Amino acid sequence: MNTAFLLLPDFILILIAWGISRYTPLRQSVWESLEQLVYWVLFPCLLFNSAIHAKLVWADNLPMILLLGTCMCTMGALAYSAKWLFNPDPINLVSGIQTTFRFNTYMVLAVASRMLDAAGLELMAITIAFLVPISNVLSVLSLAHRSSQSLMMELLKNPFVLATMAGLLCNFLGVHLPDAIEVNLSRLGNASITLGLMTVGASLKWVSTKKDGVLVFYWVFLKLIALPAMTLVGATLLHLPPAQKLNAVLFACMPTATSAYVMTNRMGGNGAIVAVTISIMTLLAALTIPMWIHLIQVYS
Repeated sequence: MNTAFLLLPDFILILIAWGISRYTPLRQSVWESLEQLVYWVLFPCLLFNSAIHAKLVWADNLPMILLLGTCMCTMGALAYSAKWLFNPDPINLVSGIQTTFRFNTYMVLAVASRMLDAAGLELMAITIAFLVPISNVLSVLSLAHRSSQSLMMELLKNPFVLATMAGLLCNFLGVHLPDAIEVNLSRLGNASITLGLMTVGASLKWVSTKKDGVLVFYWVFLKLIALPAMTLVGATLLHLPPAQKLNAVLFACMPTATSAYVMTNRMGGNGAIVAVTISIMTLLAALTIPMWIHLIQVYS
């Protein structure tokens, strides 16, 4: 499997959107409206649809899930330590913390579908269903003080958190939606993949100072190197089964979620620096993901 070629189309799409936004008559207001559509409708449909269809078998996978949750929280703490390491602009700091522990669901599923069998894909679905709420709660926590609302209010009105929890609740209760609703939820969710990447590209620009550049590459290092390394070491120490170890490291080594940009803008952060971080992570992940896949095979 050539993972580099798997990730290349997503980055090309980001560049295409950047070109459209810079060299065509389409105004910024068009992209802002598209961003709101992705944030309030399309991404929530994707998350709800994934959660309601996940096969939830928690007990056997609890150590793996707790390991990933612990590693994600650790990355968030390390990202916040940039406050003392680099003395960045406070808005830039809180905007990018979430990029160190969030994950690109589309890339996770794309790579997993080419590497894992049916049982492995079910395990990945369980992982995603459990960690989407955790990553979104941590993301809202890092940005909540930029909003006039309390953390609890931000969580209660966050469409990503609400959609995932609603999907998990319907899953637990055995709710089956009519076919017409399921089909359209799936269509709306699938549309978020392309349009979400395009909203990132439309906002793409380089950071203004070298200090901001250092901050961006610190986040990239934490997400693409430190997080999967900590996960691999933890999975080895916990003696996780090979399938769970592969799943955990594969999940951890993905670049950050494109929705991080959307959430940052909605909550008053600096979306531009997050867009740059997402784009750099996506490009470099074409090199780092094959490296981690090789290391998993060596240490399994």
